[in-house]
Amino acid sequence: MNWRKLWRVFPRSQRAETLSPAEVQALAAHAVTRTFPKGAVILNEGDPADSLYIIVSGRVKVFVADTDGREIVLLTQGPGEYFGEMMLDEGPRSASVMTLEKGTFLVIAKTGVRDFLVHNPDFAVRLMEKLIHRVRSLTASVKSLALMDVYGRVARLLLELADERDGAWVIDGRLTQQDIANRIGASREMVSRILKDLVEGGYVAVQRDRIIVNRKPPARW
Repeated sequence: MNWRKLWRVFPRSQRAETLSPAEVQALAAHAVTRTFPKGAVILNEGDPADSLYIIVSGRVKVFVADTDGREIVLLTQGPGEYFGEMMLDEGPRSASVMTLEKGTFLVIAKTGVRDFLVHNPDFAVRLMEKLIHRVRSLTASVKSLALMDVYGRVARLLLELADERDGAWVIDGRLTQQDIANRIGASREMVSRILKDLVEGGYVAVQRDRIIVNRKPPARW
C-alpha cells in the first residue's frame, strides 16, 4: 500500500493526530489489515483491550451505551485517525466503536504498539498530547451535560465540529438530528425544534451533506 499517497488524502486538520507515512510503514510491519462492513461493532465497551486500530478508509463512531440501548456518541473519526490507544493502561475498553460505513483498518497488537513507542519517542509525546486533549474535551462535555440546557449543548457542538473554509464555518458529512441528539444526550424532537429555530434565525443552513454555520449562535435562545 502507498502510505505517502494515503497520507496526502488525509484532511490537514487531522494530520496533527495522525501517523506520518514513515510511522504507518513501521507499524504496518506489526499489523493485520481488516475490513468491516457498515454497522459493524469493532470494539465493545468493557472488553479486554489488546489492540490499536488505524483507520485506512471509512468512518467510525465512538460511543457509550446503557442496558436499555440509549447511547451517547463521544466522537466520530475518519481516515488517518486511530483508536484503541487506551489499551496501554491494561484496563478494559472504555467505549464501543462502530463503523458508519464500510472501512479498512490496520490492527496492531499491544506488544507491537509498545515496541513502536519505545523507538519513536516523538509519536509517544503526540499520543500523550492527544490523550490530554481527549480528557479536556470529555471534561467539557460533562460540564455541558451538567450545566447547559439542550440549546446550549446544540450550539456548542455545532461550533466544535465546524471547520473554517473560505470565510464560512462548515460541518462536512451528513450529521442527522439523531446524530446530534446522541452526541448531546437529548431527544431528536428537541434537537429538531432547536435547529429549525437556528435556521429561521439565519444562524445555520442545513444542506443534504453539510451544515453551514453562518454566524455564532446566541449564548441563550
